[in-house]
Amino acid sequence: MSEKPGTNGNATGPAEGEEEAPLGERVKRAVIGAPRDLSDRSVFQHLSLIPLLAWVGLGADGLSSSSYGPEEAFRTLVEHGGHTYLAVGLAVLMVVTVLLISLAYSRIIEEFPYGGGYVVATKLLGERAGVVAGCALLVDYILTITVSIAAAGDALFSFLPEEWKGFKVLVEVLLLVGLSTLNLRGVKESVTVLAPIFMIFLVTHAVVIVGGVIGHASAMPETIRECSEGFQEGLGSLGLLGMALLFLRAFSLGGGTYTGIEAVSNGLAIMREPRVQTAKRTMAYMAASLAFTASGLMLCYLLWDVGPEEGKTMNAVLVERLSAGIPGGHAFWIVTLASEGALLVVAAQAGFIAGPRVLASMAIDSWVPHRFAALSDRLTTQNGVLLMGGLSLAALVYTGGDIHTLVVMYSINVFLTFSMALFGMTRKWYGSRRDREHWKRRTTLFAAAFALCATILGVTVVVKFGQGGWLTLVGTACFVAVCLLTRRHYRSVAGALASFYDELKGIRPTPGVVAPEFDPKGPTAAVLVAGWGGVGIHTALSVWRVFPGHFKNLVFLSVGVIDSGTFKGHEEMDALRKGTEDMLRQYVDLARGQGIPAVYRLAVGTDAVHEAEALCQGVAKEFHRTTFFGGRVIFRRETWYQRLLHNETAMAIQRRLHWAGITMVVLPVRVQ
Repeated sequence: MSEKPGTNGNATGPAEGEEEAPLGERVKRAVIGAPRDLSDRSVFQHLSLIPLLAWVGLGADGLSSSSYGPEEAFRTLVEHGGHTYLAVGLAVLMVVTVLLISLAYSRIIEEFPYGGGYVVATKLLGERAGVVAGCALLVDYILTITVSIAAAGDALFSFLPEEWKGFKVLVEVLLLVGLSTLNLRGVKESVTVLAPIFMIFLVTHAVVIVGGVIGHASAMPETIRECSEGFQEGLGSLGLLGMALLFLRAFSLGGGTYTGIEAVSNGLAIMREPRVQTAKRTMAYMAASLAFTASGLMLCYLLWDVGPEEGKTMNAVLVERLSAGIPGGHAFWIVTLASEGALLVVAAQAGFIAGPRVLASMAIDSWVPHRFAALSDRLTTQNGVLLMGGLSLAALVYTGGDIHTLVVMYSINVFLTFSMALFGMTRKWYGSRRDREHWKRRTTLFAAAFALCATILGVTVVVKFGQGGWLTLVGTACFVAVCLLTRRHYRSVAGALASFYDELKGIRPTPGVVAPEFDPKGPTAAVLVAGWGGVGIHTALSVWRVFPGHFKNLVFLSVGVIDSGTFKGHEEMDALRKGTEDMLRQYVDLARGQGIPAVYRLAVGTDAVHEAEALCQGVAKEFHRTTFFGGRVIFRRETWYQRLLHNETAMAIQRRLHWAGITMVVLPVRVQ
């Protein structure tokens, strides 16, 4: 049987006889762009990221966190008695933490090439652990966006006039809205636009760190002596336990430094093949740059005796001192801080890239509404981008863009996910030790990384809980509760439909019955089906029961919907097309077994309603006496959350066909 191809194309204007698109649609296309052409076999290659661009889009989160992570840690030492000598130990531990977690996650990527913490926790620790990890990641990515935008505002307004500071929150809101819009166009477009900013940040901060260390090289012995004396004085005043607690407190408040590591493993779907090698190379780039920048800035704070100043970040103070008296120093100061602020905006990309993909994975598993797995015609997870942007905007307005408040709420959840994923990998490798080579090496790596992350998590929760960290934990717990209720609803509906199908699956072809030839000129019933099951069978049988003897033919229609679960390459798309065709053949065989002439038509695309509308219009032109039918699940008492969880696809298609002058009837499928 023939099929109607999908209608996603790159048309430049309305064809002859077609209506011009509404103004709102034209504005949307101008801002977001034209639909992607799914018939282009190179579309996946064009949309995927090479290691350098993946480093920009995902590694920017980790690298830019050096703008606030080391500062929060060093500020804690300054404000609690000036124990800045501990900065040397913090710098060393930062390097160890980055390298150890990055190495462990590179090994996770090898075994789980299609997902990070959520997938790992689900596969290794069970579904309940998976949903906790997924919710923790989503909250963390929301805060990633918010913290990055707030820190960008702080960096930019560090060199702007004092009287302009009243506009800081407004500027941050505009940056967030602009970045959300850019991500609706597509990941690669947004990353490519922002790549030059990333490179300017790298160059300027490398100059600052290398210049800061070399500029004080002659004073290094004196600094070492002062640190040694400070350590001895600290032992006398705080004691070893007090010093350890202060060190851990400072380290925990700088925990936002490490959040970008998880984003690489969650962003595998957008990386160029071979994905695993691309992701591992991206991880190596990010780990090296983050370890160098974060630890280097920490040492420069110590060497240049940098402390907090009102209205300026510590990086602004450091660069200002470093560039003082140098020709072009003021311009370098402005360029460095501007690139820092701009990179922090780029860093919010990690939340917009990885967050919606975690949300899509959870939607496929029915933890959140299925609509979050859908792709727009630009092949972006549009609903996820809008949700992440909206919640980040709410957090930004709620906190007034105060970076110190946001940092307290931040980084708790990422260490929860780190700990769960690494514990699962430790258990997996130890449990399969008899079947794997090098199990001791891998088990030791994962166990060490787990111990480090679990320790940081415990300290972070204790230190931050009373200062506002409780809000993160409560928000995550509420999110988990909503996911559990959502999954319960979907399972109850699926169970009801399955029992409904059980009542119908006994239908068998009638022996000796041969269906007559399909009559294109006869009255035809076209039934829209989403999959093989009770709803489709019930709808087809209802047509014959409600209109006895009227229709002579049956046409089964279906749209293979490309979502985040299938948008991984042309192999998956081909499999989707074949699966849709096989499913339709089942309906055709069932109808012919009852003596009813039947054929099928199908389309493949990202928008079920749009594709179904075009498919129906094509069938209406092919068979002029066609009436369309669809099934709609109904409940005894309709509620707002049912409308949110179920897409109402049949009703949306009916509205469009009625406007086009085509008859469509929606038949109810009752669910108790």
